[in-house]
Amino acid sequence: MAKRKEGSFSSPRFYKRPRQEFQEDSDDDTNGEDFSQQPSDSSFNSQLGSGEVGIIESIQLKNFMCHSMLGPFKFGSNVNFIVGNNGSGKSAVVTALIVGLGGKAIMTNRGSSLKVFVKDGERLSQFLSFWEAITEDNGVLRIVKLLYCLELSSFPAFSEFCSADVSITLRNRGEDAFKPELYGDTITVNQHINVEGHRSYKLKSSTGTLISAKKEELTAILDHFNIQVDNPVSVLTQEMSKQFLQSKNEGDKYKFFMKATQLEQMKGDYSYIMETKARTRDQVEQGGEFLEELRKQYSEKEDRYKNMAFVSEMQNKLKELQHQIAWAMVTETETEIKPIRDKIDVQEASTEKFVRKVEEWQVKVNEAEKKHKCMQEKLEEIMEEAQTLAPTCVALKMEVQKKKRECNDAESAYNRSQAELKRLEKDDEQLCKKIKEIKSSTHEVSAPEELERERKTEQLKDQLRECHAQDELIREEISQYQNTVRGYKEECAGLQKKERELKAILESEQQQLRQLRESRTNRLKRFGRYMPALCDAVEKASQQRKFKCKPIGPIGVFIHLKDAELALAVESCLKGLCLAFCCDNHSDERVLQTLMSQFCPAGHRPQIIVSTFWNNIYDVRQKAVDHPLYPSALTALEFDNAVVANCLIDMRGIETVLLIKNSMEARKVMLMQRPPKNCREAFTAEGDQLYHNRYYSSDFTTPRFLNRDVEADISNLEKEVENKKSQLSSCQQQMSSINNDIRKNQNIISNHQLQQKQIQVTMRKINLEIADMEEQQSAIISTLEDEAEEVKKRMETVKKGILQQKKEMEEGKHRLQEAEQKLAAIKDKIHQVEEEAGPVKDGLSQADDDLENSKNTMRHYEGKKKEHLESIKKLKNHLADRESVLTETIAKASEIYPERIEVNRTVKSLDTEMNRLRKRINSEKERTGDMEEIIRQLQEAKEKYRSAESEVKNLKKFIKLLDEVMVQRYNTFLHFRRFLTMRCKHYFNSLLSQRSYSGKIVFDHKNEKLSITVQPGEGNKAALDDMKSLSGGERSFSTVCFFLSLWSIAESPFRCLDEFDVFMDMVNRRIAMDMMLKMADSQRYRQFIFLTPQHMRSLPPSPIIRILRMQDPERGQSTLNFHHRGEEDEDEE
Repeated sequence: MAKRKEGSFSSPRFYKRPRQEFQEDSDDDTNGEDFSQQPSDSSFNSQLGSGEVGIIESIQLKNFMCHSMLGPFKFGSNVNFIVGNNGSGKSAVVTALIVGLGGKAIMTNRGSSLKVFVKDGERLSQFLSFWEAITEDNGVLRIVKLLYCLELSSFPAFSEFCSADVSITLRNRGEDAFKPELYGDTITVNQHINVEGHRSYKLKSSTGTLISAKKEELTAILDHFNIQVDNPVSVLTQEMSKQFLQSKNEGDKYKFFMKATQLEQMKGDYSYIMETKARTRDQVEQGGEFLEELRKQYSEKEDRYKNMAFVSEMQNKLKELQHQIAWAMVTETETEIKPIRDKIDVQEASTEKFVRKVEEWQVKVNEAEKKHKCMQEKLEEIMEEAQTLAPTCVALKMEVQKKKRECNDAESAYNRSQAELKRLEKDDEQLCKKIKEIKSSTHEVSAPEELERERKTEQLKDQLRECHAQDELIREEISQYQNTVRGYKEECAGLQKKERELKAILESEQQQLRQLRESRTNRLKRFGRYMPALCDAVEKASQQRKFKCKPIGPIGVFIHLKDAELALAVESCLKGLCLAFCCDNHSDERVLQTLMSQFCPAGHRPQIIVSTFWNNIYDVRQKAVDHPLYPSALTALEFDNAVVANCLIDMRGIETVLLIKNSMEARKVMLMQRPPKNCREAFTAEGDQLYHNRYYSSDFTTPRFLNRDVEADISNLEKEVENKKSQLSSCQQQMSSINNDIRKNQNIISNHQLQQKQIQVTMRKINLEIADMEEQQSAIISTLEDEAEEVKKRMETVKKGILQQKKEMEEGKHRLQEAEQKLAAIKDKIHQVEEEAGPVKDGLSQADDDLENSKNTMRHYEGKKKEHLESIKKLKNHLADRESVLTETIAKASEIYPERIEVNRTVKSLDTEMNRLRKRINSEKERTGDMEEIIRQLQEAKEKYRSAESEVKNLKKFIKLLDEVMVQRYNTFLHFRRFLTMRCKHYFNSLLSQRSYSGKIVFDHKNEKLSITVQPGEGNKAALDDMKSLSGGERSFSTVCFFLSLWSIAESPFRCLDEFDVFMDMVNRRIAMDMMLKMADSQRYRQFIFLTPQHMRSLPPSPIIRILRMQDPERGQSTLNFHHRGEEDEDEE
């Protein structure tokens, strides 16, 4: 039975034992009660009033046990007899009373589960179990079962067939009524039990209104009425009656006594309380240790909180600093704005000065431009005049050179004639001397012989003269042919030189053509057939980390023209640098030299430039040429690598080289006027090179490396190759013709030389013959005289020629002098023009400088003006930004702290102090933790500590109070137990004395035994015998006396006994019945229900007695299949 709530009766007729404060949950759902008041002996006094609360007014059963419908039974308020044959339903009423008021099935001794009380419920349960067994693994059969149940449930009688109902009506009147305002005079307890053994409650009022469906409400009603269906004194079932009457064990009797008087429950409650107290004491001891730990934690948290007080102060200080810095930023922004405004005012006031300066220098620039234009026009006039004199000067130079050649030829002829005259004079002198010698010896030779000798000599002389003439003629012819051959050879040498040049050019162009054709697929081949292999080797060496920095080259690969027409100009400027490589250090240079020696042909090794690599192009704006019309070599190129640009700046000075496409414009810029500032040289589109006073033509006509249109280059180069081949073929044909002419002339010269030799041989013979005839003096003298005469004639001829040649020489010198004078005059005039141009050039240069200075100054002031205006604009923009920032700053500061704070400190100092405070706060927080977290932890620790301390104190106080109460209660329990035993003994003796029996009850509380001794007859005459020695009737009578004595000391609104007289004979049954009726008469406020198979006709008529006779059972009625106790657990609702 479930635990009952605390309740008490205020009836003056009996005293309700109050409930104990501390209760134990037990498995049998019973409540122990501690009776602190002893029942009054006045309960034996006769009372006329009937019970007002808790008695049973009626019971009705439906489908309960073997009965489809039983009742309703209307009970009287005092004595009620339910009589009937076995199987008529007497025990069903008792069972329904126990179950209907919340008792467990096992208490009825009729079954272990409520479902056995449902009529035919067991059979239906077995039927459903059978279905579950056969449909466990068969879904189809489960569906059939479900359909069967659904079909079965569709019948109206199914709910009746599958459930049982018990209805019990309790009286609820008087001052002790339970919630009379809700229930009225009666409380009807309806209990419904289904086939599964589950039950439900319905508590209704006297009007039939449902008040509650909770078991707790029923428990409260039972507690209030002090109804104990599990107490055998209140409800004694047939089985319990048999056990009680037949039991001879003293321990069982003691247990029955303890249970009937609820001392057993009280004792169990005390034991449970003591165990709980022991556990509580252990928990308190453990709680003390835990409390100490919590106290330490609380102390630690409190210390940390106290330490955080300083952090809180710093946070407050930090908050104040945040307010200050917010308005300090406003102050600083305002401070920044004021000088900006002042500066704008000053700058706007000074704007007019820059405007005046620009206008002033604009006037000076206009004047300088006019002066420069005037000087430029004057210089152009002078240069036009100089250009006009230049052709005349050239012609005169050629005329002077011609006159010089003529004069030199005349002087050479004159000198030759002088030498010839001297030779002839010497010959004449020798001949005269010889004649004199021969004449001195003439007396030795006869006259005829002399004549013959003279004649022969004359003949020989004639022959000799002829030979001399022939020899002279042949010599002149040989000289002429030799001159011709010499001229041919000179022409041939020129052609050979031209041929070599053409072959070299052709070979170079053919090689270039091959490179261009190969460069269609590989641009590196334009720089040489070896270049791709060399670059691959450099790349491989770089991957092998042989270089500290990978060399860069060839340079021509890394430069690109902005204007393709300047390709030849750039190549003429860079020359071999297009093939050069750049190295960062000498170590890399040595590695690159090794690679070049492996791949480059002899004499074609590219240049290596060693210079530290720099990733940015040099800033050469201060020393670079800047011309408005013509680019420099630096600005005309695009570079893939800054190192290449820096290398060309270092090695070639490309920032100082101008590139001018037109040659005339280049001459005008570089020769006719002062070169631009920082301009060192210039190159034309044809590749010509110009300095300030020099002009050099290019040897190349087409670019080799930098031209972008390869196909056009190939086409042009193919044409050039064909042209060179044609020129070479023509040159070779000319050489062949000239060589043929040379060979012919040389053959003629050889023939003439052979003929000359023959003539000379003849002349030597003649001279020998003449020499042999020298003995003939006369002949010799005549010959000599003739020769002398001939020499004289020749001398006269030579003298005349010398005079003529001298005259011609003098005339040539005169003409040369005149030509030189004319040339000198022209030169003087040109020099004069140049002298005139010099001041003009200087003036033009000065004007140019003045113009440039004026423009620079004007640009300077314009720049200043622009900068000034930009500065004002920037200042205004800055002012607007700062004003916007000020507005935002004021808004933010107002959000942070609405009232303005005058701060004398700077934002920086405040920020520094705030950072310092933040660091300290963070440091303290890292050391102690977050403030909110610490407060939360402190609060939690405080609450835990105080809660635990309070619990420990309360538990200690409770244990102390419990010790005191338990001592008092236990003493009271002992006193109460002694009082109950005394009353039980007293009532027992009183009841025995009604048949002149004597006896006593001995309680052994220590060993928990109860022994009853009875002596039939006079008690002082016979010795007391144990109940084992008594007859069955005597023992039953003694047991009834004992049971009635328990009735006298136990409280309950009704008593129910099932077949109490089953083992009594007629005499003892009558005596027992009289005794019970007498007690019932003395206790009119209690209800008594007796179930017996006897007919009870012998009872005297009385208004307090009501007999309910059960109908006899129907024929063929089956019996209930009750289970033994403990076979299955009771099903809970």
